[in-house]
Amino acid sequence: MKAPAAPLLLLEAGLVVAWSSGFIGGKLAAETATLFLVLFWRFVAVALLLSPAVLAALRAGLTRRQIHRQLLIGALAMGVYLGAGLKAIELGVPAGLAALIAVLQPPLTAALAGPLLGERVSGRQWLGLGLGFLGVLLAVGGALGTAPLWAYGLCLLGMAGLTAATLLAKGSDDGVGLLPAIGLQSLVTALLFAPLAWLEGGLIPNAEPGFLLAIGWFVVLSTFGGYGLYWLCLRRGSATRTASLLYLTPPVTMLWAWAMFGEPLSLWAALGFGLCLLGVLLTRRAPALTPRSPAAAPAGAPGSAGCRRGG
Repeated sequence: MKAPAAPLLLLEAGLVVAWSSGFIGGKLAAETATLFLVLFWRFVAVALLLSPAVLAALRAGLTRRQIHRQLLIGALAMGVYLGAGLKAIELGVPAGLAALIAVLQPPLTAALAGPLLGERVSGRQWLGLGLGFLGVLLAVGGALGTAPLWAYGLCLLGMAGLTAATLLAKGSDDGVGLLPAIGLQSLVTALLFAPLAWLEGGLIPNAEPGFLLAIGWFVVLSTFGGYGLYWLCLRRGSATRTASLLYLTPPVTMLWAWAMFGEPLSLWAALGFGLCLLGVLLTRRAPALTPRSPAAAPAGAPGSAGCRRGG
């Protein structure tokens, strides 16, 4: 049975807000302690909170192959994407511009979804992707910040990591539940960030209010909210449809930054947001997934690859 449209739209709206919170979390982390120390304890906290779900999945017969796939997805979607992207913000890349580079992911995902997943992206969807990118470009303006050139390369690396994880998660149908999946992904990400945090000054957390705020912000809004809704939307829709939602995150990030840090808004930001919204709407009206083979299950149907599982 096809999933009702209204609940999916609500999930997607929540995803846009929660995913945008990650860029603000990066600013909070940069103002408190070493970035990797915050990221390390963020994922330690999530892994501990979800350890009962992981243990239950292991007792239920979680296979080594399933575990390895979730660890790889976590390393790419959390370790590479966050480690590279948030480090770039700490080095001086503006949050809005970091979000702009990150949203190169939707067209890259759409281009690769055809040969790798069998998804056909319609002309209307390509138009929507193009308008969305133009809207993001208008919204963030020309602020380049003071970061070294290689810091912008970190943003590209992070975007590539999330794209690879999206395609891997959508292309798998391994039956791992959402909470055990996030638990395993968080575990491997904590292990990846441990040596980086140690090199920046050690693994001992501090009890400063700012540090605890950054951890709580990341855990609740960016991990359970952002990643939880991202994987859930990916299971319910196509890779192109889900990735296109990220076009709305830079304008929403700018609203967060205006409300919390007093960063100015502009007419260009409002125009850009309108184009982003139009672009995302165009990707909604087009068919979310067109199977290449008549025998393939339609998007959202029980048993179709990645609609209920993966990620």
